[in-house]
Amino acid sequence: MNAKRLFSQHDHDRIVAAIADAEKHTSGEIRVFVSHRKVRDVHRAAVHRFLKLGMNQTKGRNAVLIFVAPESRNFAILGDEAVHARCGQEFWDQVAGGMRELFQQSKLADGIVHGINAAGKSLAQHFPSLGANRNELPDSVIEK
Repeated sequence: MNAKRLFSQHDHDRIVAAIADAEKHTSGEIRVFVSHRKVRDVHRAAVHRFLKLGMNQTKGRNAVLIFVAPESRNFAILGDEAVHARCGQEFWDQVAGGMRELFQQSKLADGIVHGINAAGKSLAQHFPSLGANRNELPDSVIEK
């Protein structure tokens, strides 16, 4: 596993394509961040990154961050206030459970794509696309 790049080009492209596809059906935004550092408190680190990426500034407050810390063998999924209010904790727990199963099988990219697809379906239900859908945040995978 290369510290600079976790995913093969193929897996990176699959993740970016999943984000773009999910966002076609919603006004919501999805981002993926991979931390190459050991993270003690993954939720706290995810909140910090969510704010640093400006994800709390989307028009509908409907952004979702999938934060993965492979060195710590942990991850978090965060939805901004409007997403969390509509989806609730049970939804996030279900998504995390599906991702965790794939991660335990060493299928990191598949787990992330699963999370993107699940979040995208929920976003499409609660925050449908409003026609000309402006992409407020980049779809790229961030690795730091």
